[in-house]
Amino acid sequence: MTIAELHQKFIKKEISPLEVTKKYLKNIESKDKDIHAFLTLTSEIALNQAKEAEKRFIEESDPERISLLCGVPCAIKDNILIEDIRCTAASKILENYIAPYSATVIEKLKKEGAVILGKTNMDEFAMGASTETSAFGPTKNPIDKNRVPGGSSGGSAAAVAADFCQFALGSDTGGSIRQPASFCGIIGLKPTYGAVSRYGLIAMASSLDQIGPLAKNVEDAELIFKAIKGKDPLDSTSVDSKFSIAESCEAGRGVKRGKTSLNSNFQFSNLRVGIPKEYFIEGIEDGVRKEIEKGIKKFEKLGAKIETISLPHTSYALADYYLLMPSEVSSNMARYDGIRYGKSKIKNQKSKIETCNGKARWKKRTKFSSPSKNLMDVYFKTRGKYFGREVKRRIVLGTFALSAGYYDKYYLKARTVRELIKKDFEDAFQKIDLILAPVAPTVAFKIGEKIDDPLKMYLSDIFTVGPSLAGVPALSLPCGFFNNMPVGLQIIGKPFGEEIIFEAAKEFEKTV
Repeated sequence: MTIAELHQKFIKKEISPLEVTKKYLKNIESKDKDIHAFLTLTSEIALNQAKEAEKRFIEESDPERISLLCGVPCAIKDNILIEDIRCTAASKILENYIAPYSATVIEKLKKEGAVILGKTNMDEFAMGASTETSAFGPTKNPIDKNRVPGGSSGGSAAAVAADFCQFALGSDTGGSIRQPASFCGIIGLKPTYGAVSRYGLIAMASSLDQIGPLAKNVEDAELIFKAIKGKDPLDSTSVDSKFSIAESCEAGRGVKRGKTSLNSNFQFSNLRVGIPKEYFIEGIEDGVRKEIEKGIKKFEKLGAKIETISLPHTSYALADYYLLMPSEVSSNMARYDGIRYGKSKIKNQKSKIETCNGKARWKKRTKFSSPSKNLMDVYFKTRGKYFGREVKRRIVLGTFALSAGYYDKYYLKARTVRELIKKDFEDAFQKIDLILAPVAPTVAFKIGEKIDDPLKMYLSDIFTVGPSLAGVPALSLPCGFFNNMPVGLQIIGKPFGEEIIFEAAKEFEKTV
């Protein structure tokens, strides 16, 4: 059932927001012990929000004016702040951190009347591709509980796939929405950098991070994106995009457009789709390659013009990403020092949730440890004890890349290469409208299979880091199965060209 269909049932009183919310909470209660998608449940708050939504449907004289998201239950990745709710970023260092304000995307969802069920598990500080680096234990893939759900938004993807919520929000730095969406067989969008406000998102790599939706179908993903996008005065990198299909499809080529049932400016026969030869390399599982090729053929049958293109600097993208991202991580993690954030002074802290006027509160009992000897002692107690191995690894890599004598050799050169990668996409989009590629070289792998080999784990991002470095939008769309696990097709668009991605994906979805 799409969100629009659910909305109609609310209007016709066939089902109520409260009933739907209770249904999802019951699913979580009975099944999430095996999956571990959630870190914090906000059941009482969700029930109160559902009651408010139900009241709006009863009292509104014209229910058609009510937002489509009103009364719709969702889940939020645990690096997005919700006022008065615990926000851990799946790290022990923030185990008892209570958000003092809500992220802009949360304020927008609340304004729409969405029901927030809780906060989902993730890789610690979003650093990982499997949700295994979470300080609170891994999330399992609902399709096969022996496999990972992907990462770092694995909890959000698993929650949607397991039918614990109607949709979820995640964050994508180098593939953290698209890869888990592919592994769990759902829709996941990384918007154009700047399309959605990052205010209230715990930063990992600030020039790459972007909040986006995970949903059960393309229509829902589009609806959520439209609800959360837009310029935000609290985020100077955000943009109020007015891009339309007319500007993003067949731009500058003067192709005459015809009417379709989808959009008067969209027609598959006008669509030129590029297949980057650099994305079909050794290392892709044969079954994954075959399903992606089938997906490309479906685009061709729908009328799209397919052509092979080149993104010549693709081979440098992964190495470039793993220099730039850790450098920004090194800077962003500096605040967790035991003074501004962290708990090196606190020992045996215990806390429990209480509810007061519909808001979650934390009651703390604090026992202070012996004072630190000096400032370095504070740092070592906090960062050494409470950061996980992957976070420490990236801090060390980033600090090294930024250090005296290596800044020009590594970081500055990586920034130059990023511009070349961005230029590759700009040149390609002068000739084509969309790019099709795999999301990941494999289907979801077994839990524990790659966690001890960082290089193998990093290779999971090989097809998703390029669009991230270029700042362009990309969507993961289920296109088939291999070894009984879903395979995701990646649709990459021009900057702020999300609309054409959605239109093409909706047509493709009808064929699956």
